[in-house]
Amino acid sequence: MLMVLFGLSCEKTTVDPTPPVITVSNATVTEGDDNVTASIILQLDKASETNIVFNYSTIEGTATGGIDFQEVANETFIINAGTTTADLNFTIIGDDVDENTEEFEVALLNPVGASFSRSKVKITIEDDDAGGGVAIPATGYSTPDNYAGMTLVWRDEFDGPAISSDWTFEIGTGNNGWGNNELQYYRQENASIVNGNLVIEARNEAFGGRNYTSSRMITQGAQSFKYGRIDIRAALPQGQGIWPALWMLGDNFSSVGWPACGEIDIMELLGHLPSTVYGTVHWESNGQHADYGGNTTLNSGTFSDEFHVFSIVWDANSIRWLLDDVQFHVIDTTPSDLSEFQEKFFFIFNVAVGGNWPGNPDATTPFPQRMIVDYVRVFQ
Repeated sequence: MLMVLFGLSCEKTTVDPTPPVITVSNATVTEGDDNVTASIILQLDKASETNIVFNYSTIEGTATGGIDFQEVANETFIINAGTTTADLNFTIIGDDVDENTEEFEVALLNPVGASFSRSKVKITIEDDDAGGGVAIPATGYSTPDNYAGMTLVWRDEFDGPAISSDWTFEIGTGNNGWGNNELQYYRQENASIVNGNLVIEARNEAFGGRNYTSSRMITQGAQSFKYGRIDIRAALPQGQGIWPALWMLGDNFSSVGWPACGEIDIMELLGHLPSTVYGTVHWESNGQHADYGGNTTLNSGTFSDEFHVFSIVWDANSIRWLLDDVQFHVIDTTPSDLSEFQEKFFFIFNVAVGGNWPGNPDATTPFPQRMIVDYVRVFQ
């Protein structure tokens, strides 16, 4: 009898030594104009008699901490005893910017009283901004895709789902603010395709130790040209301290530097003068920087109101600048001192914020500011 009772007693006090297993699944959330919450559901296979404690941290992916989501570093989370489910919440930062679908990860660390089915989980942020609130002008000047006696040798109409491989991005703050004391941090994420247009957006946001972000994209190593007619149809940003540019550098920039490589500015605009654009060349003369430029001003309105076409016609003798097919500036490039302009050049499209020439933004500068490019075409 005593042996039977002892056996029964042992059966009643047997405890399952295996701790709960927490299953986690990836989460998807739609970004809004205002902040929203993304929740990771923690599902236990059984309740625990004691609290379960673990740490967690966010890991940047294509989504950026502080811009797309609020970062978390080694925070503590507690699952109360007796429960079998819990939500781990993260703040997704809303905006009206057109972006690709972006992702980041959450690392689940140091669990006490349980184990995880996996140590990382992914959160996907789906963009809700069809066009990102970008107002694409419905009017403006346009040019043909053929000219008598010339062949269209390269074009980018920006009609694809993403920016083509002809373009790469220069990232960061450059040397001395890209040589101009510019204030922005250049990121690839500030450039996108919206309804068949390239949009480069300058934002007032802290990133990489700077208070502004934008994009700078180049065709170096992919597309470069010597001579021809170049047409770029674009609508431009404006505001104090905003400096959009559509320009070119010589292919030998990496080996000889600037200004020895030569520079052709097809279009530059100072945001506080939104009705005037500039066309300029830079080169090296007797070891010194030399430049020669001209400008033109609209009779009415600004360059942000609608599309205009900024062109150069470049041959062995000269470079001519045109706005909407009307010439406003020319330089004779036959002197030997201007030999830079008898070589190949690649494209650079960017929107700078601040700098020696435009000055810095102030309280009157609205953000975001966008340069919208419909097409770039090269004829020879």
